[in-house]
Amino acid sequence: MIVSILFLASTLTIILAFISFWLPVMSPNSEKLSPYECGFDPLGSARLPFSMRFFLVAILFLLFDLEIALLLPTPWAIHLPSSTSTIVWASSILILLTLGLIYEWLQGGLEWAE
Repeated sequence: MIVSILFLASTLTIILAFISFWLPVMSPNSEKLSPYECGFDPLGSARLPFSMRFFLVAILFLLFDLEIALLLPTPWAIHLPSSTSTIVWASSILILLTLGLIYEWLQGGLEWAE
């Protein structure tokens, strides 16, 4: 019984794999053959300078998104037996990230225009 099921499954898999290679109609055109470059000119140089400010905004978003995810259970931590330690840890994370944001702001890292 198991051997017949394995044979049927493997046969069906092989048949479907062969059909998927032969069935599609290949009609390449210039749009299909051009690389997708997120709005950049695909015919230009691939070594264009890229602004690091985009990466800074992405990292700041991830940090504060992580902060919200870590601080979300804080209201429920009040009902835990050791709620003070949980609130101290959450507050220390919040203070550390706020100090980092203030430092970045004072250094001018959040200025978009040069």
